[in-house]
Amino acid sequence: MTETTQTHSTPSQGGDKPHSPEYRLAVDALRGLRQDLFQDAFAYRPLPRMSVDGPIARRLPGRLREYAGWAPHAAVAFAGVLAWLIADTKNDAGDFGGLLTGLLSLTAVLLTLVRPAGAFWVSCAVTPISAALGSTWGEWPWLPGAFATHLVVLTVVAIRTRPRTALWMWALTAVYGIFAVGLFGGGYGGSNTPAMLVTSGMVLLVVAVRQIRNAAEREVTAQQTVTAHERSKRTLLEERTTIARELHDVVAHHMSVVAIQAEAAPYRVENPPPELEHAFAVIRENAVIALSELRRVLGVVRAEDYEAPDAPQPTLADLDGLLANVRDAGLTVEKVVTGAVRELPQGIELSAYRIVQEALSNSLRHAPGASARVEIGYVLGGLGLRIVNGPATGLVKPSPGAGHGITGMRERVTMLNGEMTAAATDDGGYEVTVFLPVPVLDAEDTGDSV
Repeated sequence: MTETTQTHSTPSQGGDKPHSPEYRLAVDALRGLRQDLFQDAFAYRPLPRMSVDGPIARRLPGRLREYAGWAPHAAVAFAGVLAWLIADTKNDAGDFGGLLTGLLSLTAVLLTLVRPAGAFWVSCAVTPISAALGSTWGEWPWLPGAFATHLVVLTVVAIRTRPRTALWMWALTAVYGIFAVGLFGGGYGGSNTPAMLVTSGMVLLVVAVRQIRNAAEREVTAQQTVTAHERSKRTLLEERTTIARELHDVVAHHMSVVAIQAEAAPYRVENPPPELEHAFAVIRENAVIALSELRRVLGVVRAEDYEAPDAPQPTLADLDGLLANVRDAGLTVEKVVTGAVRELPQGIELSAYRIVQEALSNSLRHAPGASARVEIGYVLGGLGLRIVNGPATGLVKPSPGAGHGITGMRERVTMLNGEMTAAATDDGGYEVTVFLPVPVLDAEDTGDSV
């Protein structure tokens, strides 16, 4: 039984009509004001120490570098002392009045270090208190000390919060200035509200632009990090897909041999028992099924522009042809073989060939005109490779590659449980060292007789 759910719009209770966009905009604005300046206004939000990893801080001595992290705190404290001095010297309300207004100004500025939103409200309270304790000196409604205090508080709080909070502080400052002049500014020589709004507006605009620019830089950096990570993953998958396509031919060859040998084995024995014939038939059937599954897997990992190779996959026996092509391209290369040369598993020979090929291609791209040396060592436990090139010479500039070479080599070595190192040499060249383990087979495994 199928249950059908219908959605009905709930009518507004009390006959209310849907609110207009202007109403919703005003409600959202008031909600933003409440979140920025009212909710947890006096919450403890200490200013963290400045990072000392900048180009200037790194050049300072050790002890002085530790103190450099407190530079923002020292700058705010200095601005608070300056506001205190202005409030004390530009106030003719007596020693007590000047001292009180100076302490209030210093408190408002220092409060920005721990409670930024609360510091704004304290600064707003300092302004009328300073006016009440002060005199009719100058313009209204900000006395010189209150003017400097409020400007410093607006700047520090804007730096510590977001641009929307700075806009709200500026708007509330404008509302206060307009109402203070309209209600109580008749007995004063003039109004400094326009000066406050213009000065603070320019400062807050600079701070907002800087914050927006820093936020954009952080976003770009984050996007670049994500892009680089995705590119690295894509490169890794592409290299693994290439390796899988190449090893398909190797595995398919061995599976075909198994199927053919299983089919022909019963005919090599006169009057084979039915159990033996059935066993070889099962082996052949499983080999054919495995070969079909390999072809299906290859179809999954095949790229759209992939073309199946006409020639078999290369081995170390084809290395001389590769070196000849590299020499024709302008790279002087020397090959040195040590140990008893023997035939290795085809997967190991293919991987060794591709590693040498990629290392020499990197030498051609990044060190044009240099000489290279390819060392191949056959040891009891495996195969050793060392490809080293000298520094670039001549007038030909290095050509940047796609950056897949080292990744592809590491993937091949990891697949075979080998070891690899790739690093620059002391003379400015580059060296790649690889060891590919090869399992040692007993005489019974190889089919040899003693």
